[in-house]
Amino acid sequence: MSMPFYVSPEQLMKDRADFARKGIGRGRSVVAVQYADGVLFVSENPSQALHKISEIYDRIAFAAVGRYNEFENLRIAGVRLADMRGYAYDRRDVTGRGLANAYAQTLGTIFSSGGEKPYEVEVFVAEIGDEAADDQVYRLTYDGQVADEHGYAVMGGATEQVVAYLKERYAEGAPLQDAVRLAVAALGHSDSGDRVIPDEHLEVAVLDRTRTQPRKFKRIMPPRLAELLGERGPETPDQPSPDDDAVGGAPSAPATDDPADPTDQVSGGVPPLEDPTTGEPPVAPPADEPPPAQPPVAPPAPPHPGEPPIAP
Repeated sequence: MSMPFYVSPEQLMKDRADFARKGIGRGRSVVAVQYADGVLFVSENPSQALHKISEIYDRIAFAAVGRYNEFENLRIAGVRLADMRGYAYDRRDVTGRGLANAYAQTLGTIFSSGGEKPYEVEVFVAEIGDEAADDQVYRLTYDGQVADEHGYAVMGGATEQVVAYLKERYAEGAPLQDAVRLAVAALGHSDSGDRVIPDEHLEVAVLDRTRTQPRKFKRIMPPRLAELLGERGPETPDQPSPDDDAVGGAPSAPATDDPADPTDQVSGGVPPLEDPTTGEPPVAPPADEPPPAQPPVAPPAPPHPGEPPIAP
């Protein structure tokens, strides 16, 4: 009987953590910003069908980055837990802290278990109160750790660059318009330069305590988002990566409209004929140089006496 291969627990946990971090790093960042009337969520999401930001309960929102099927399972489980607790007890008994603790137990159990791979997700759970001081934003990592965030928080993608941008420009108690502009600009910031993300590639939602309905979650649609962002200059979306479906490579040179141009050599076209004596393509005369003069044509010889004239 062969002995099983031994791996130390420290190395096993390190490998699982590296695996989860790589998967999360490939996702696009999600930004959570506390503003005067609630909590704002902004993410770059070109898909119009798959949401990274959703509602859990009346005053609780959920945002995630990583593998969609994994954090969608967490979202559905959170909705069911909140509904059951609110129905069995009272709607006020459903809190963001209780939901974050439930998520932490689930993620921690999956991460420490050797029977399945860890979840490649990070999660935001936010709850708003009657005042700004009562707002709560929790960040949960792949291994079940919980962090209580204040002001702003970022997860997934280029986190360091986005956090550095927000740290320099964040102002507490800002209005919604300023918070949206700051979050969108932070998502487009990178070490190589800032870019303008198209409005249709942004997913924006808020928990707004000023709403009269019990449900405080609201999505900001593109027309309203365009009003909040205003004029931002030309859009510069992400360039397709080598893994994208788009075919890369430099475009071929445009063809010349003049068919008589002997220098027109489009990729895949027919090259000009070669000079049989030198083996080189003929050199075209300059455009402003007149064509060479043709030799004079000798007049026809006069007919022989006695022969009829030749018709021209």
